[in-house]
Amino acid sequence: MVIDPPPVDKLNRPLHDLRISVTDRCNFRCTYCMPAEVYGERYRFLPRTALLSYEEIARVTHAFVDLGVRKVRITGGEPLVRQDLHNLVALLSRIDGIDDLTLTTNGFLLAEQAEALRDAGLRRVTVSLDSLDPETFGRMNGRGHGPERVLEGIAAAEHVGLSPIKINSVVQRGVNDDGVLALAEHFRGTGHIPRFIEYMDVGNINGWRAEDVVPSRELVERIDAVYPIEPLAPNYRGEVAERWRYKDGAGEVGFISSVLQPFCGDCTRMRLSPEGQLFTCLFASKGRDLRAPLRAGIPDDELRSLIAGIWRGRADRYSELRAELRARGAGRKIEMYQIGG
Repeated sequence: MVIDPPPVDKLNRPLHDLRISVTDRCNFRCTYCMPAEVYGERYRFLPRTALLSYEEIARVTHAFVDLGVRKVRITGGEPLVRQDLHNLVALLSRIDGIDDLTLTTNGFLLAEQAEALRDAGLRRVTVSLDSLDPETFGRMNGRGHGPERVLEGIAAAEHVGLSPIKINSVVQRGVNDDGVLALAEHFRGTGHIPRFIEYMDVGNINGWRAEDVVPSRELVERIDAVYPIEPLAPNYRGEVAERWRYKDGAGEVGFISSVLQPFCGDCTRMRLSPEGQLFTCLFASKGRDLRAPLRAGIPDDELRSLIAGIWRGRADRYSELRAELRARGAGRKIEMYQIGG
């Protein structure tokens, strides 16, 4: 049952994308997301009973598709640490109207799950990989892991046909920006698409400083100086990455510039947390609960109306107002590991 006309928010943005975080747990402790000094052995994550079941997630997703969502991304935490994730993929892949069903992962467990995920209906993956240098990568992921298992996961995903594969790298000045060209070189000609992300002030504990941001335009210049590139048109409204291609035909590279070139005006995304909170912005301070009405037996039409009402009331544009909001000392933001990137 598709709602016509589909809802738009207060800035006339349509609802097109749903990002589903299935767990707040992760097997990495990346310094910009879940630093080990905060999320240590004694940290208490959500109990299993607090998480939405796969059936509840599928029901919510069906309501979103009725409201115009066509792209669904599974995130975390690290989604592959949740047991039998392929069962959720199977439920979602049966929903008529989803054009793009994808997963964002750190790739550490991907090699052993890629085939089951593909068989369940997953279409492609995005893998986070911040550096190819073992020392740098181990320091950034907080566990000392080298990039080998992540690269094995990427190879396994390619082997089973989960493509195109996108490789996300968060770039911090003085931390891993010296490895950007190596990443670009490694994936040139493979069909995979590396994407370099400006270090963002997501959450409250990553010690973000503006001087640690490497502007995308600087990275474009670095890569272009060695491997000439030229801009491409976006695939669709709301695409977060600026697309560039190598002039010699060796593939694509992307740049996500939400700090210095905000794209709030075209944001079409809603985020669902593991415990059923809906967030209308990556930088939101609070969400709206869906778990309670779901478990109270809310009818489908009322569930759609509830979600549509939340979207119609949306006026978020944090990245465009970042400096003003930070200067005012705006309230605490949701942590990235709770709602994905």
